[in-house]
Amino acid sequence: MSPIQPQSTLATIAAMLDAVPDPRIVITPDYHIRHANPAYRAAYGDDAVGRTCFAVSHGYARPCDEEGESCPLKATLASGQPERVLHIHRSRHGDEHVDVELSPMSDVSGYPLLFVEKMKPLALASSQAVPDRMVGRSAAFRRMLLLAQRAAPSGVAVLLQGESGTGKEGLARAIHDGGGAARPFVAVDCASLTETLLESELFGYEKGAFTGATQRKQGLVEAANGGTLFLDEIGDLPPSQQVKLLRLLESGTFRRVGGISSIPARFRVIAATHRDLAQMVRDGSFRADLYYRLAVFPLRLPPLRERQEDIPLLAEALLARVAPGRALALSADALAWLLQHPFPGNIRELRNMLERASLLCDGSHIQPEHLWLDALAQPAANPDGHFHSPLLPLAGLEQRYLAWALASHPGDRASLAAALGMTERTLYRKLAALQAAAGTVDATQ
Repeated sequence: MSPIQPQSTLATIAAMLDAVPDPRIVITPDYHIRHANPAYRAAYGDDAVGRTCFAVSHGYARPCDEEGESCPLKATLASGQPERVLHIHRSRHGDEHVDVELSPMSDVSGYPLLFVEKMKPLALASSQAVPDRMVGRSAAFRRMLLLAQRAAPSGVAVLLQGESGTGKEGLARAIHDGGGAARPFVAVDCASLTETLLESELFGYEKGAFTGATQRKQGLVEAANGGTLFLDEIGDLPPSQQVKLLRLLESGTFRRVGGISSIPARFRVIAATHRDLAQMVRDGSFRADLYYRLAVFPLRLPPLRERQEDIPLLAEALLARVAPGRALALSADALAWLLQHPFPGNIRELRNMLERASLLCDGSHIQPEHLWLDALAQPAANPDGHFHSPLLPLAGLEQRYLAWALASHPGDRASLAAALGMTERTLYRKLAALQAAAGTVDATQ
């Protein structure tokens, strides 16, 4: 059998790709584009053929892996299998997140001659500062986004794990929306409902089930039929309700409170928690069988400190949400202060800061003093060394700095004293004064 000729192979592939509505290209092992279908040319330009894929998609002069990006062609050449990555591509619509999958096409000898790259722009999030979607460009954000993109159309149970304020409900809604047609999205806050109220809220109740039940009520499980049931703070679900939720997931049926008939339930479950559920299973406070039902596809949301480079983009998008119609922006000093803030409250804390700042700022540029609420949150200076009004007593400023240093320094008191350029005895004396003033610091630690 004679091998398939490359030109014949290319013509066959090109004819198939031209009928596909999503962007597709054919590239060679040296990154050059041999064919681009109409959808690709509409998104990235008519001059793509003959250029390298990294030049068209990113404006790079070198392959993606030499620019700090993951390269699907490099990975496919190494594995011989299709490879998938999430990139930010330049398009006629601006920068956008794109799910990129590369597949090798081989001749009869198995040597790859051509590769087909298919691209799917993501609707889950944006790489630009838009107010109605999740936004980000950092590597940590894109890793999370690629996993969410894989999970969205599958319908499997997803467990979102991350610190408070990282945007778990927003990601749950994005995964739900990525599943296709419009369907109900029903959220349940497991932490805010009492044990008895949770059962009636989840499953509903029949008329006369208890005092005050004057008519039948539909539960949230029934309301989510055909859609998504989002169980927020699932780690706070009482043990007795864990049993009932497990029965619901295993049987696909439920009974209203006071009812005797089993009702079929058809929904996707997405659960979220800031707790370590695996550790709770080991401690015996969360059922292992329920954990494995919920954690078919576990997905970790990175805290804001792991995606610091997204703060300017997030701030711009959040300002558009909290102050619509105002041309508000961060001053250079305010942005510098945000970039060095630890954000224990994550995106929720950033939003609260910006919403408060929008009320305090009368001009068009938010300043550092608009961002903090209480004295302990106020920085002594911004990172470039300039101080801001109002003027503060030096003694009070020193106490605030010592309180921050004490909380932030990972070592012992001896290393803290060395870092501050003072003796241990002087440090202990100052900490004792701070304890006397604030009543919060133990200088004997």
